[in-house]
Amino acid sequence: MDYSIPILPTISTFFIVLSAIFVGIGWYLISKRNIEAHKKTMLLAAVFAIIFFIIYASRTIFVGNTSFGGPDSVKIYYTLFLLFHITLATIGAVMGIITLWSGYKNNLSKHRKLGPITSIIWFCTGITGVAVYLLLYVIYQGGETTSVFKAILGL
Repeated sequence: MDYSIPILPTISTFFIVLSAIFVGIGWYLISKRNIEAHKKTMLLAAVFAIIFFIIYASRTIFVGNTSFGGPDSVKIYYTLFLLFHITLATIGAVMGIITLWSGYKNNLSKHRKLGPITSIIWFCTGITGVAVYLLLYVIYQGGETTSVFKAILGL
């Protein structure tokens, strides 16, 4: 393979992986009743997710999105997988905000109910995000960089 890996998608993927790792650490810390360390770790996980989003959104707005460059026989599966990832990411982000806010406001009954569900969705988002990155830039060479709708749906 004689193509290069683009820097912004690599950096943004790194930050979403860091976010998921810190969510896992935060989950472990709360299981040990280390509340202060849990709060700090989850806040750091949120900061990493925000950094990811800023890089991703900036790239989408100013550069565009990379369309799938792999074989046509794989494209429909990639597109379905990408739509699944986008759905997970959206749900995970909204639930993450609600979960963080309920913890911040000390609404612990809500926070305890949402936290584990949100964490699992975030882990799945991180894993599927890495898979999308690998499919776009490592396993196959990325296609053209274009508008988000054309990149995702091929329109």
